[in-house]
Amino acid sequence: MQRINQGGCSSTDEERLRSLLALGLAGDEAAYHAFLTGLGERLRAFLRRRLTRAPEEVEDLLQEILLAVHNQRHSYERSQPLTAWLHAIAKYKLIDCLRRRSRRELLQDSLDDVPELLASADREASEARRDLAKLLQTLPPRQRLPIECVKLQGLSVAEAAQHLRMSESAVKVGVHRGLKALAAKIRDTA
Repeated sequence: MQRINQGGCSSTDEERLRSLLALGLAGDEAAYHAFLTGLGERLRAFLRRRLTRAPEEVEDLLQEILLAVHNQRHSYERSQPLTAWLHAIAKYKLIDCLRRRSRRELLQDSLDDVPELLASADREASEARRDLAKLLQTLPPRQRLPIECVKLQGLSVAEAAQHLRMSESAVKVGVHRGLKALAAKIRDTA
């Protein structure tokens, strides 16, 4: 039987993320990447529910939170619940965002009522992946492939260039132009 902890995260989910973080802190890059990826999916769902009136803020805030988690990873005490540590970081970054934007009305719920921070986001994540795949298919390969390698698979520009048999500058240009084209397509449909 799966237990649900105070943070709304199943105990197995909490344990999985905690063990990935521990491995990452011990130098396992693949485990740390898996930790950030899993955390990112859950945070994205959390932020979408909180910023319903400003969905354009979600990705920027997600990156700020993930960067803060990365920068503060040394402060995590392994004896404490991971959810509580992550909740504190996410809460303060969300408050900072609201202050910067002077848009407190963006917040749908109380900042203290966030038990679902690490709740399952499988359905939302699969819908997002499907929508992203459709959008990416509209791009030419010289833009789509660099985005898939660098932004989705997490390869470095050098690794993507080698994999795609392109120059590093061509990969950078492809990513830049592709993201610009995707942003324009999203704006046009909104």
